[in-house]
Amino acid sequence: MRISQKVAALGFAAAAATAGAMVNAAPAHAALYGGQCGSGYGVVNLIDLPDSRGTVYLTYNSSTGKNCVVTVRENPGTATLMEAYLRRSGTSSWVKDSGNYTTYAGPVYVSAAGSCVDWGGTIGTASRTRYGTNCG
Repeated sequence: MRISQKVAALGFAAAAATAGAMVNAAPAHAALYGGQCGSGYGVVNLIDLPDSRGTVYLTYNSSTGKNCVVTVRENPGTATLMEAYLRRSGTSSWVKDSGNYTTYAGPVYVSAAGSCVDWGGTIGTASRTRYGTNCG
């Protein structure tokens, strides 16, 4: 490999590493969670909804063993369909909050210490669900 090729390869590797760091950085709207689940709950996972509509937050309280989900709009406005839903993986019943809201849906709670959870949310027509996550 010639020196100019090595320099070009190193430049590409540095650019790729920088891009990777930028991709892994937390999105600015990840800071929308405002403690809606209550005291003792910390964010353990999140789903960004398409078109920057908002974020679905999965939180956990280690002292109670409960998970909580809340869906938060990035730009509150006119009431629109919003949902937050959660269940212990392997069960058929969802705990769900669904309605026309301006800011957030939820919180919804499930005791799931030692188990995986299925969870998700909706804002308008954008909906995302994760299955079998945050086990333990």
